[in-house]
Amino acid sequence: MSLVKTPHDIRLAILGSTPGNGHPYSWSAIFNGYDREIMTRECPFAGIPAYLNKQPTETLTIPGAKVTHICCIGDGGFTAAHVAKCSLIPHVVENPADVIGHVDAVVIATDIGHEHVSRARPFIDAGLPVFIDKPLTDNAPHLRVFQDWVAAGQALMSSSCMRYAKEFLPYRLSTRELGDLRFVSITTPKSWEAYGIHALESIYPILGPGFISARNTGSIERNIVHLKHRSGVDVIAVASADMYGSFGCLQLCGTAGKVQLSFSDSFFSFKTQLEAFIGYLRTGVHPFPFSETVELMQMVIAGIRSREQGGREVLLSEI
Repeated sequence: MSLVKTPHDIRLAILGSTPGNGHPYSWSAIFNGYDREIMTRECPFAGIPAYLNKQPTETLTIPGAKVTHICCIGDGGFTAAHVAKCSLIPHVVENPADVIGHVDAVVIATDIGHEHVSRARPFIDAGLPVFIDKPLTDNAPHLRVFQDWVAAGQALMSSSCMRYAKEFLPYRLSTRELGDLRFVSITTPKSWEAYGIHALESIYPILGPGFISARNTGSIERNIVHLKHRSGVDVIAVASADMYGSFGCLQLCGTAGKVQLSFSDSFFSFKTQLEAFIGYLRTGVHPFPFSETVELMQMVIAGIRSREQGGREVLLSEI
């Protein structure tokens, strides 16, 4: 059953602003199109116009949905008015809750996990469907809040775009040519708290549910996380603060073969991720079980807890 019943395009609000996160610009452009000249000249995230400008106009946007409202509360270093100018958004509001009654769903485009309960609560209370950027949360008490909301019937979705990386798709479908997997590694820059989920959600659709534990023997700047899976596969996920040249390097090692893959197409992943949310709004069918998001957040939290406790192996069942 559709979550949104409307004769017009689905109306979305893009909300939030955090340092280093340009999703309000890029995600809005994927729905609305954009002013090529202004975006190229003025967007504070140079990578966004670089990949947007490569896209054919006829396949740039997601049909049947538009970002109609934007609010950029936070310290991302840009204004809602500037995002609106670049990404053709007609309404700028001062407070996030001002969009209630004017949109069909909201997108919380921020990546600080411990802020997401408070950012989402007004819209949960209003019964609006919500998409929350990765990570959904970074702590166990807030994870329980989200679980309670979903159990009560709230329409809620969260994911990393790396779930949809086209470079990894063949191995999400099958790893048969590699034999039985024994070892997997995946890399990301930035912090474990914000970007660890990019690494984890890259490999999760390949291995599936069943992660047992996490041991982080690194530091805040250099997280080296060993995760165990019930299949017997060992995973090393690395989040190293300045490792920008090695985002999304995936290695799969099996009894019959190996493969090394590299993520490169951000636009494809973002668009496919957002299409999944629009599909959810139209059908009411979640593109993947929320239980997967719960397990992924347990993995994020276990990595933090292990690091804080001197590299102790933390069972996901503790979270």
